[in-house]
Amino acid sequence: MKKNIKIVTNGGGVNPESCRDAIFAVARSLGIRGLRIGVVQGDNILGCLDTFKKRGIALDNMENGEKVDTVRNRIVSANVYFGARPIVTALGQGAQIVITGRTTDTALTYAPMIHEFGWSWTDWDKLAAGVVAGHILECGGQASGGNFSAGWQTVPDLAHIGFPIAEAYPSGEIVITKHNGTGGMVSVQSVSEQLLYEIGDPTNYITPECIADFTTIRLAQDGADRVRVSGVRGKPNTGMYKVSMSYADGYTAVGTLTYAWPDALQKAKKADEILRTRLADLALNFDEIRTEFVGLNSCHGPIAQMPDVINEVVLRIGVRGRDFESVEKFGKEIAPLILVGPPGVTGFAGGRPKPSEVIAYWPALIPKDAVEPEVVVAEV
Repeated sequence: MKKNIKIVTNGGGVNPESCRDAIFAVARSLGIRGLRIGVVQGDNILGCLDTFKKRGIALDNMENGEKVDTVRNRIVSANVYFGARPIVTALGQGAQIVITGRTTDTALTYAPMIHEFGWSWTDWDKLAAGVVAGHILECGGQASGGNFSAGWQTVPDLAHIGFPIAEAYPSGEIVITKHNGTGGMVSVQSVSEQLLYEIGDPTNYITPECIADFTTIRLAQDGADRVRVSGVRGKPNTGMYKVSMSYADGYTAVGTLTYAWPDALQKAKKADEILRTRLADLALNFDEIRTEFVGLNSCHGPIAQMPDVINEVVLRIGVRGRDFESVEKFGKEIAPLILVGPPGVTGFAGGRPKPSEVIAYWPALIPKDAVEPEVVVAEV
């Protein structure tokens, strides 16, 4: 408030109105008056699914084409990914804090640029430049030396890493930097690695306001911990929003046991064989049983190389299924392995694994004219 710094956040989660009320409560406790908070509503479409179906809006799975009717009675949330437009509206109405529900991560960055610079909604190149800036920032320290593949050992002071900052200019050029005196680093390589994060077709990075072509991005070191981003080209937006839905998909339980040298891997494999045999004998019903030998093949699965001498192996085995009783009984079959399985076992102090509910993801598309974001600005 003192420096008139504006904040845009999707920190409201599934309840942005309560987030606003909590902020107002803090403001009142500090004696702050005149604080204006904008809330972007309308992304929650859970109560509209039947209406959409009657209108012929299917919301089938956009990745595999599966019909939404197969999960309709198990859907627990449905939210539209809005973009920058409602955020710009809130800023235009004088909001000093903007809280959104579901929105694209990139919109949090390029909405303030559109508001500040007055960019046109059809200036695709500038909008795309803002999208690229948002993509660089959206994973925090990953653009400033965190999770750095090209020489992570050389990154200074990761314990005090400085998160990246995008200096934006009306022309659409962006400079990525960080605060002086913080750890980490901002380099062409660190920014390049973040640009590759979660990218499918690099020529078509789709957002609600435009499509960015990542193959046009040009990066140049612009001094210590400064990278200039330029040349970004954009294309017109699509007529669809993405919808993120979740649905109940049964239960899961995971248990672990640690086997020590000698023959640690052989012991763990034998324990897995014994447990699977007992589960089959009980005719338990699972959709999936998965075994990992932690430290050996958890990341690379069947292509992992297995060394001859291993000090210790963590056997991790999990099950997933819609039959709660089967998943629960799985947890009761692990403890006996300690005394009826191979020797040299430890690591069961946590007790029997308990079933937990599985919430699965369902991505879909919805026409933009089927939903409308609502902006409500209030003042304390």
